Amino acid sequence: MKAGEKSRSPKPDAQKEKGKKPRVWDLGNSNAKVLDYSNSATNGSAEACPVEEFDPDMALGDKNREPGRLYDLEYESDDEAEEEKVVQNPSKPSVKKGGLGGMFGMLKGLVGSKSLTREDMDPVLEKMKDHLIAKNVAAEIAVQLCESVAKKLEGKVMGTFTTVTSTVKQALQEALVQILQPQRRVDMLRDVMDAQRHRRPYVVTFCGVNGVGKSTNLAKISFWLIENGFSVLIAACDTFRAGAVEQLRTHTRRLNALHPPESHGGRTMVQLYEKGYGKDAAGIAMEAISYARNQGFDVVLVDTAGRMQDNAPLMTALAKLIAVNAPDLVLFVGEALVGNEAVDQLVKFNKALADHSMAQTPRLIDGIVLTKFDTIDDKVGAAISMTYITSKPIVFVGTGQTYCDLRSLNAKAVVAALMKA
Repeated sequence: MKAGEKSRSPKPDAQKEKGKKPRVWDLGNSNAKVLDYSNSATNGSAEACPVEEFDPDMALGDKNREPGRLYDLEYESDDEAEEEKVVQNPSKPSVKKGGLGGMFGMLKGLVGSKSLTREDMDPVLEKMKDHLIAKNVAAEIAVQLCESVAKKLEGKVMGTFTTVTSTVKQALQEALVQILQPQRRVDMLRDVMDAQRHRRPYVVTFCGVNGVGKSTNLAKISFWLIENGFSVLIAACDTFRAGAVEQLRTHTRRLNALHPPESHGGRTMVQLYEKGYGKDAAGIAMEAISYARNQGFDVVLVDTAGRMQDNAPLMTALAKLIAVNAPDLVLFVGEALVGNEAVDQLVKFNKALADHSMAQTPRLIDGIVLTKFDTIDDKVGAAISMTYITSKPIVFVGTGQTYCDLRSLNAKAVVAALMKA
């Protein structure tokens, strides 16, 4: 016992041991410096993004796929023949079932003996409209589609042994396929090769609301471009959301692990250009494009912060980024889970880009990336809503969690899912 220290009885020690001790986790640490995983700005340096070891099967998914190929979206529809019901005019007395009366009534509905009238089509169109809305088509657009089909078919003589329902359904299917196949088609690989001939990088800007999957699908597109032999520089221009830069850094490490420099003649195929948080996004994008031009990158993918379409200051900042850097392609990233909201988002994003642009001919959205398509089963109406309101093509469709889960839109497959009962 040291001098001056009082002796203590064992009783208080016994009481002190009764207290609950805090649990120490094996992978935990209370030191803030140890928990800080952020590094200084990489500026595209591969050394700051070391190769990461992980299971490639989890990142790639399908082992039998053809590298670099963008597969069409598929939909397995049931081929069971559905009996078409003859739609009768509610104003006329119904024919009794059974006997000769029922047989002649059925033949009268089938044989093309008269031209279609609005009264004949209205009951069918009303059901079709409700069906489209149930499949996530915006209500306004569903009404307009049915109205256009009615105008097209009014006065048309029906074919032999066809019903009103089948005629209207066929016309609606043709209209939907036409909507999903806009006149302007985006061929990114062709455009990238054209930019290569002019010795400049091909620049793509991603924009959209919060949480739709911009960064994830940017990484999928990066993987697809790398597999086609193009080098990619990712510009981290989301300087607002916590973890946005770290998310892109992780994707960069994994993409480099899947495509190491040794497999490409010692060339690093994907790099990250970032300046941290709280900086001007337009300035970072400009620096990234300049860096890509000097370093010989083929493509620059610009990730932007998610923003709601009603936030005027953030929409102004996005318009500034696009106007200053003049990207080759502006992609709006939207999720397939929304119906009417998709229309509002696209209209207001386009309007904001037009209103806040400094150019005489403002740059608007060029195409759409439709994400989370694997979560909606056959409720694919958002694809119709987005293309109908802007006449812009759906360039990519995100269908899962791996880098290979990227598809091109197959209009007939989407319409088949949409018309399924």
